[in-house]
Amino acid sequence: EPGDEVITTPFTFIATGETIKLLNAKPVFVDIDPRTYNIDPAKIEAVISPRTKAIMPVSLYGQCAEMDAINAIGDNYGIAVIEDGAQSFGATYRGRKSCGLSTIGCTSFFPSKPLGAYGDAGAVFTHDDQLASVMRKIRVHGQESRYHHTRVGINGRLDSLQAAILLAKLKIFPNEVEERKRIGERYSQLIRQANEMLKNKNPNAQQDADPITPPYIEPYNTSVYAQYTIQVDDRENVVEKLKASGIPVAIHYPMPLYRQPAIQEEEFSLPSTEAVTARVLSLPMHPYLTESDQSRIVEALVAALG
Repeated sequence: EPGDEVITTPFTFIATGETIKLLNAKPVFVDIDPRTYNIDPAKIEAVISPRTKAIMPVSLYGQCAEMDAINAIGDNYGIAVIEDGAQSFGATYRGRKSCGLSTIGCTSFFPSKPLGAYGDAGAVFTHDDQLASVMRKIRVHGQESRYHHTRVGINGRLDSLQAAILLAKLKIFPNEVEERKRIGERYSQLIRQANEMLKNKNPNAQQDADPITPPYIEPYNTSVYAQYTIQVDDRENVVEKLKASGIPVAIHYPMPLYRQPAIQEEEFSLPSTEAVTARVLSLPMHPYLTESDQSRIVEALVAALG
């Protein structure tokens, strides 16, 4: 309701904060763990207030947030936990699947996502029968039975065409998840080699600082690598050189949500978020990326940095 608060991360796509604002609620931002890019559970309790109604972690880039710790906080304070798993469908956290880790899980089937339709699509998950009933009503104009509307809802139905495409793609999805894992791990191996090469080229550089920071995946997690996101210094120069070499790249995300004009309510300055928004860079990533293309991408990255 208006005035209620939802604790979330500022390092995410606008949709996370937009949903809160659409309900006239207030997003309360917590800094991220700079290794995983996900919300830092150790910082959540400090911002809980009597108005806090939910905690919404985002499982960014394909790796689940630290859901056990977050759920424990939610249980302790009687606060719902909603996983934004738009990028992590198919990933596992301590052997359990993303989107089945909390009160509510949400995902996206946008074409670029790990399980992508051919247009806009998504799903919501819960173990709670009462919540499931409410969700089903909301997705079809708040309708309980034909022309009998017991709440205000939306048109949130999935196109039959998109459903048919998703059902067909779901059959090969487990194999694509394995391929994403293999390609992500090979990228990281190539980047470790690239870091050694770059350090050897520049012996005067700070030897304990790698020129390229690859993704960090917790040992008890698997990632679906919705993006393969690295960190580099002098990002704009690197982006320019990679594009000149024919390597398409993207920045997810260049600005914290609390700096977005549509979201900003009060001043935030969260140091880990500020640091990574200035350095992150996503390389091409999909389950059919060839080893030769991966090698060419990393070679171009080394040249851009060298």
